[in-house]
Amino acid sequence: MAALNQPYTGDMHGVRGADYECYRQSRRANLRGTFRAFLASRVQNLDSIVRHKDSDLPIVNIKGEVLFNSWKDLFAGTAAPFSYPPRIYSFDGRNVLTDNAWPHKLVWHGSDRLGVREMEAYCDAWHSEGATKVGVASSLLRHRLLDQEKHPCDRSFIVLCIEATSQDDFRKRRRRGLLNGEQVPRSAQEYAGILQRVVRT
Repeated sequence: MAALNQPYTGDMHGVRGADYECYRQSRRANLRGTFRAFLASRVQNLDSIVRHKDSDLPIVNIKGEVLFNSWKDLFAGTAAPFSYPPRIYSFDGRNVLTDNAWPHKLVWHGSDRLGVREMEAYCDAWHSEGATKVGVASSLLRHRLLDQEKHPCDRSFIVLCIEATSQDDFRKRRRRGLLNGEQVPRSAQEYAGILQRVVRT
């Protein structure tokens, strides 16, 4: 799990735009997994963005430190508490809890505590930065990832990315040619197509 290198309003050009930014920044950081935005959307619940067969794997930060014992543990209805102050780093290596680039220590997610999308509170599917629209976010200062605070979509908060498939799976896909050098996505739409194929395999 990593954060994008700057805060975002609720207008991220949709979840596809956020997914693509996760891809671009992870590649610049020389991370070779398949990253997706930690956001519920019109077409996906938050708990569905990591494949079921990977849901028992631990969630770690970019330094390899364990944040949660498993993906499915996040959605037990307890607001995903951290067992210690969150150590989440951006793709360029900054701690979002201590770095001034993120003045508001809140994470957009748009989900309820069980991972189900909040249809009235995800900034028009992450297309709106309107002050009259709201999105669900969680304060890292409360040491929870899925708290249920509603904030205006013109606020700029942390956006997280999660590796949706394991590194072993990434290597298998490279051997099969699903994500080789000839298939570098040039747009959010192309990356969405790759994600669909990867999640099905």
